[in-house]
Amino acid sequence: MKSRILYILTLLLFVTACSKEVEQPVDGGVAPYASDEILVKFAPQVAEMIVAAGVDGSRVTRTGEVEIDELLEAIGTCSIERVFVVDSSAEQRTAESGLNLWYVVRFDSSKQSVEQVASRFARLGQGQKFDVNRTVKRAYTGKAVPLSEQKLKAASASATRATMSDPLLSEQWNLINRGDQFVKDGVVKSVKDADVQCQKAWDRSTGDKSVIVAVLDEGVFVEHPDLLPNIWVNEGESLYSDKDADGNGYKGDVYGYNFVHQTGKIVSNNVYDSGHGTHVAGVIAAVNNNGIGVSSIAGGDGSVDSGVKIMVCQIFSGNVATSILSTVRAIKYAADNGAVVLQCSWGYVSPCANIYDWGESGFTSKEEWMAGSPLEREALEYFRTYAGDANGTIEGGIAVFAGGNENAAAAGYPGAAEEYISVAATAADFTPAVYTNYGPGTTLSAPGGDQDYYYEYVDDTHNYGEVGCILSTLPYNVSPSGYGYMEGTSMACPHVSGVVALGISYA
Repeated sequence: MKSRILYILTLLLFVTACSKEVEQPVDGGVAPYASDEILVKFAPQVAEMIVAAGVDGSRVTRTGEVEIDELLEAIGTCSIERVFVVDSSAEQRTAESGLNLWYVVRFDSSKQSVEQVASRFARLGQGQKFDVNRTVKRAYTGKAVPLSEQKLKAASASATRATMSDPLLSEQWNLINRGDQFVKDGVVKSVKDADVQCQKAWDRSTGDKSVIVAVLDEGVFVEHPDLLPNIWVNEGESLYSDKDADGNGYKGDVYGYNFVHQTGKIVSNNVYDSGHGTHVAGVIAAVNNNGIGVSSIAGGDGSVDSGVKIMVCQIFSGNVATSILSTVRAIKYAADNGAVVLQCSWGYVSPCANIYDWGESGFTSKEEWMAGSPLEREALEYFRTYAGDANGTIEGGIAVFAGGNENAAAAGYPGAAEEYISVAATAADFTPAVYTNYGPGTTLSAPGGDQDYYYEYVDDTHNYGEVGCILSTLPYNVSPSGYGYMEGTSMACPHVSGVVALGISYA
């Protein structure tokens, strides 16, 4: 038993060392994990007692098991709450996966530390696994560079119909690269076909409306005219409703769910938002062939039945930290509500990151990540196993992660695990972006943009951050034109998510 306690304490200390601080809130710093919560996977018989003590085990403070109840009283327990809501249609498979056994135990941190609480649970032998509710890092830091309204009008006026009628397609080297962009003093920094080969792929499929991509990111501006037709809609719910009409455990989840603020209201106009979620969504499924704005990888051909759908799973909002609880709930929600692709531009710092620049290094192996983040691992495996449809095109889901932006010789986890896809970033001439992670754990590369590489191409008609970066949709509070540029492996990531969705559509 002593060795087990030592293992638990070591594990928690490891998680603390490897957890990320997200963008700081306005009122000061944020801890790397919650100091008054511990995530416990109870033995089945204990979970049954918790359920018996309250309605589906929600927010009870006693279990009926004497030893555990004595411990709960000693640590000043405020509540025990199931991590995942009860969805009657998915409860059987939730139990099969063991995710129904995970609980949030909230306690008085002035009495006990997280490590002390874990040690006491370990002595009882009633907890199968432990985790901390860590803050989770975005895989991006920069702001978008808006496309000016003047440039949008000029592009719209001069556009000629080619593959698609979207006027900004000619600026999207990431979709169709003809090798004739970024030319200066006889030097060409673009290579034909250094893109995602959309033009050829569109001859076979432009995206099917039955294919759903869950975007785990900032909120998506769902009313953007170049996105709205391709936003997933939960027909069983009403917008802003305070009732769970479809019984999936979430109220008013019409376009998805805001897991930061636990509401069906998706928020994309926070003054501190970067527009990243909307930008990612546009790369995957901006509406094609509608005569406005940009094209996308799987946004259809302008007809009603074409174009994959974007499910909004908001896990970031403004500069408020998000948590492991938000991410795992979003992952399970996506699987239970029809998504087959998980778009994840977040993760952990590479194990090879320069600690002087980044302040830390991440998990060094899959085994360390599995031990250090067991709940996250189980939630991702749930998506990989239970998303999709045994009678449909795909059984199980595919998770795609940004490889990381530390210019390090290994991808960060979870994406680096072989079960998932980890994406590095390239420029318009196949060269690696200056910031991208690479090497072990990297699955493949995709266009991510590289503003530093194209710095010398900035002139009176271009801003730094425009040239060589990825053009996509943005909320109007970020860009009055509704479009703009970003870069990063978090931009390369949705290119792969879009290609995966397009492949499933074709199948």
